[in-house]
Amino acid sequence: MAYALYAEHVLMYMPCPLCVLQRVAVIALGAVFLAAGLHHPAAWGRYAYAGLTGIVAAAGIAVAGRHVWVQHLPPDAVPACGPGLGSMLERLPPLEVLTLVFTGSGECAAIDWQFLGLSMPAWVLAWLVVLGAVGAWNNLRRP
Repeated sequence: MAYALYAEHVLMYMPCPLCVLQRVAVIALGAVFLAAGLHHPAAWGRYAYAGLTGIVAAAGIAVAGRHVWVQHLPPDAVPACGPGLGSMLERLPPLEVLTLVFTGSGECAAIDWQFLGLSMPAWVLAWLVVLGAVGAWNNLRRP
């Protein structure tokens, strides 16, 4: 998250709606990790945190995976740019906003940043897979 905020505020890469949802997923996963670490659950609580870790990571993986897919569409198949996320949230019901966000838009297809050949959403996808698996495993292993 620190680098995403640096990229937005210093490098001036403005996040698209799918980027914002990925940030929400990463923050939610961090909150689950923090809660599990502070709570240090026993017995069934470990399974609850492992399940919650899996659900949050899977939601983030779905968003990041969709973003990577939109980025790899042929140029003629990229959806047209739509209104910004803030504008949609002000005018539309939440379920309709999610539907519009997941259809993607032209701004979500742009690849402005790469590291080792992977775009930022691809890196988020990889890290969500790793953190989700390690977090679930860490909660399930015997204390």
